[in-house]
Amino acid sequence: MSRAQTRRQFLQQSALAGAGLWLTAGRASAQRPSANDKLNIAVIGISGRGGQDLKGVAGENIVALCDVDENLAAKPCSEFPKARFYTDFRKMLEQKDIDAVVVGTPDHIHAPAAMMALRAGKHVYCEKPLTHSVYEARQVAEMAAKMKRATQMGIQIHADSNYRRVVEVIQKDILGPIREVHVWCGKSWAGSDRPKETPPVPAGLNWDLWLGPAPYRPYHPCYHPAKWRGWWDFGGGTLSDMACHYMDLPHWALNLRHPVTIETEGPPAHPESAPTWLIVRYEYPARQARPPVKLTWYHGGKRPPHFAEEGKMPKWGDGVLFVGAKGMLIADYTKYVLLPEKDWVGFTPPAPFIPDSIGHHKEWIEACKTGGPTTCNFDYSGALSETVLLGNVAHRAGKKLEWDAQNLKITNAPDAMQFIRRSYRAGWEL
Repeated sequence: MSRAQTRRQFLQQSALAGAGLWLTAGRASAQRPSANDKLNIAVIGISGRGGQDLKGVAGENIVALCDVDENLAAKPCSEFPKARFYTDFRKMLEQKDIDAVVVGTPDHIHAPAAMMALRAGKHVYCEKPLTHSVYEARQVAEMAAKMKRATQMGIQIHADSNYRRVVEVIQKDILGPIREVHVWCGKSWAGSDRPKETPPVPAGLNWDLWLGPAPYRPYHPCYHPAKWRGWWDFGGGTLSDMACHYMDLPHWALNLRHPVTIETEGPPAHPESAPTWLIVRYEYPARQARPPVKLTWYHGGKRPPHFAEEGKMPKWGDGVLFVGAKGMLIADYTKYVLLPEKDWVGFTPPAPFIPDSIGHHKEWIEACKTGGPTTCNFDYSGALSETVLLGNVAHRAGKKLEWDAQNLKITNAPDAMQFIRRSYRAGWEL
């Protein structure tokens, strides 16, 4: 650490030792703070999406900040001068006064950070997808249940009003039985061949900590900042980035959880990087009175075949299409339309029965304080993340997969199990 940072840490520690000590002492005698107390929150990853999460919890006591890139961390650190700064979250989690942790890092760090925080008894908010691998998602969800901590995955659209109104329409069976859903996103996060150049690591970036559990490779600006999503070692392309947001809606509305088969269509799988486009076909079993569902995901410019039929679909960007026995519903983050529109003139939506959210981050904060529920806890979001990540597993395996969710096994293709669970560099194991 630089001399300036050492001095800053000294000043921060002095501040905590003074005015903040009453909070620490109060925590020691109670299992959780009262609803009127402020949480002591630590944030891992404080630029980009993590920076937005930091803003979402800024009304609480921000006592620790962690980022491996001191250049990107400079601004948020200046906004929270009393927070202690770390480059290694493992060191940060030794700080005794932390109640709750926000994880806003690249995907490959999610599971190690969330697991360590949960084991330490902290409440955890983690960005989507919950983890980098299917195995990790199950492990993190089980640890959250064991530790009985308040958890929330960062799919912020879940808290908005439009999704709630769509869920109400679907769950009131206004479209009749739904056996088919299409979900699409035009974005394309993809990598390429591994670069041969080895430029120097920028000053202020701890490259070894950035890699964390991933296999070592030389630094290159095609990974950091913000370009890591296209590489298998760090992310999972557009599917991992966006499907948790859009597939959340049908999972919620139709009570979906685990698919039984997964099959993909796309370019040949690359050993290093995610595809520019992909179509993933998931098949879910019946749920009580609800029939089986086929859900198809598209990205990179691919869209459902319904858009090819002249006049059948409205002009629409990214979204979700529910196909029911009595009609269809198309939705995005902010609006929905029943189709064919002429058949639904004068439609009166059902009376709302899902309360509006107090806010995605605030919901988690209140749960930390009161023990109440969250809508995207790690049980729900862990299963959603597993499903999303299985699409990449099927793509990389190059075959249709038959999935035994209870035992976390691919029953028809044992060779594909290599993509369910990854190995870790020493010191980063779960």
